[in-house]
Amino acid sequence: MATIEHLAAGATTDAIVEIIERDGAVIIDGLMARAQVDQLNTDLAPFLSKEVFGRDEFTGYKTQRIGALIARSEACQAVALDPLMLASARQYLQPFCDDIQLHFTSAVAIAPGESAQILHRDRGIWGGYLPRKVEPLFSTIWAITPFTKANGATQVVPGSQHWDKGRSPEPHEIAYAEMAPGSVLCYTGTVLHGGGANDTTDQVRTGVFMHYALSWLRQEENQYLSCPPHHAAKLSPELRALIGYAKGGYVLGFYSDPDDESARRESVSPENMFSQRAEQFGTIEGADHLIAQSMK
Repeated sequence: MATIEHLAAGATTDAIVEIIERDGAVIIDGLMARAQVDQLNTDLAPFLSKEVFGRDEFTGYKTQRIGALIARSEACQAVALDPLMLASARQYLQPFCDDIQLHFTSAVAIAPGESAQILHRDRGIWGGYLPRKVEPLFSTIWAITPFTKANGATQVVPGSQHWDKGRSPEPHEIAYAEMAPGSVLCYTGTVLHGGGANDTTDQVRTGVFMHYALSWLRQEENQYLSCPPHHAAKLSPELRALIGYAKGGYVLGFYSDPDDESARRESVSPENMFSQRAEQFGTIEGADHLIAQSMK
């Protein structure tokens, strides 16, 4: 039976990235304090109390999915900024981008009687147009309830990020992300995975998903609607930039204020909407450098 390697909470980014590159997934045990787990459950309880489930086999007829976590929960804001996860995501994705962005947030609760989700690769959201050599995602699932094979622990096929795209796993090649509350599963956008079947009668398996992507790709969750400016104004500059209220390159993601008669907000970084701090990618090193960096 396939397994997912576990690391202790004191793991280094080098150790995490090494296993991710080899297996496509790794679990960090006990990274989140119990008090933070409890706060996440408290913050999310009002939304998960509404019995709204998936609409098809992929989203799950007995699975709840709650988004807009950055606007809805201060505890989720802290999760998005976890230093070890951010550092690992940046290190892993660095060959393909100048920076990363928060791509997707969701609380996913798998109820008793749910069937196993279709195994899939998250990179498929871009329609298969990304070259295989470009890895677009560093994804995380934080356990805020126990994850067991019986109650729907995430299925992962270690090493499948290296397979030919048409190969399907045998049952013994599927591992299950069994972990205690406060632990986190990290995995790539190319490894095969999917929610597990919940064969229990009384356990709901709940995880908080925070996925990080290359800063030049379109996000799966539209953060500007899930966390519009009046919500984003309450966030730290670091978190605002992470969800997309910043440029992703010298002219990538600028905006102009249609109501600004002073013309001070023409083709500027979204950071200017909230503060005047120095913007990332605000200058270039010269025409030759700009041209050289336009092709990798």
